[in-house]
Amino acid sequence: MKAALAFIVPLALSLSPAAAQDSAPVPAAAPAPVPVDYAYVALTTPQGVITLALDRTHAPVTAANFLKYVDGKRLDGATFYRAMHLDWGDEPAGLLQGGLQGVKVLPPIAHEPTSVTGLSHKAGTISMARFAPGSATADFTIMIGDLTSLDAQPDSDNPDTRAGFAAFGHVVAGMDVVMALWNAPLSPTKGEGVMRGQILEPPIKIISARRTTAP
Repeated sequence: MKAALAFIVPLALSLSPAAAQDSAPVPAAAPAPVPVDYAYVALTTPQGVITLALDRTHAPVTAANFLKYVDGKRLDGATFYRAMHLDWGDEPAGLLQGGLQGVKVLPPIAHEPTSVTGLSHKAGTISMARFAPGSATADFTIMIGDLTSLDAQPDSDNPDTRAGFAAFGHVVAGMDVVMALWNAPLSPTKGEGVMRGQILEPPIKIISARRTTAP
């Protein structure tokens, strides 16, 4: 019996690290990412089609508002009218702006800041144009490059900067079309204030805006 015990104890000791390893608690798996519910929209222009993925999971209010304009065919005949070119940061830098410019718009929507949605103004992001937070209706911008200065800055003393702009999706196809529109001719005299010299001449029509499938 002593001989048997003498064998078992060293064997148990030799196995104990592996046994301890096997019995150690397994770290909890990271939660699976929540699938994003995208709605896809095709904006047809004379230069080609821009396909957008609207994020209904993270920016439900803003995405639903844009889809109301699409489903009501309110964006048919709207225009891209502004191309902002920035001479700082990584090039190309700036944004392309389009919409109805206050004509036949629906009531303004609640502001969804990026500090809540978790989205950011990266290249290709679509975001709502607005005056004060909570005044956005139908006009929107598409980022040419990363422009994260438009994200909400919760620690800012400026209420407008603190709110930022409401990103709600991104371009999934047709960024070359966006670039062609952004590089279209500009009027040297049209536009007021900071928008002077940023107005497309002529504006470029959105022939149609329709729901579509993922590219």
